[in-house]
Amino acid sequence: MSLVKHEIKSERRMQLINITDIVKKDLDIQEGICVVYTPHTTCGISVNENADPSVCNDMIYGYEKVFPTNDDFYHHMEGNSAAHMKSSAFGCNQTFIVHEGKLILGIWQGIYFCEFDGPRNRIFYVKTIEG
Repeated sequence: MSLVKHEIKSERRMQLINITDIVKKDLDIQEGICVVYTPHTTCGISVNENADPSVCNDMIYGYEKVFPTNDDFYHHMEGNSAAHMKSSAFGCNQTFIVHEGKLILGIWQGIYFCEFDGPRNRIFYVKTIEG
């Protein structure tokens, strides 16, 4: 059972970064759960298709339509209200089953760090719990 802290740097205002391989390297148990968590209010953790990169672009496009970055109604002085909404919709964590030392993911699933207010230096944690 361990807790591993990772630093990650986004390059764009909105970006989904595949962190699946990073999480897999942190597995130190045979059976249990793995939690991926970020302590930021303008980014999130998501599970989505990892075979076609256009899916990430479509996700960003769709969420931008629902929560547009620029809207005259927003009152938050930092100008990142939409990033807070996107983060809340995605969530700041995901939990995975670990079986026989491997994450149980669907064949097309990947784990993504979702940046909505970049570019920035961020952190996320991977916690494994045996059981």
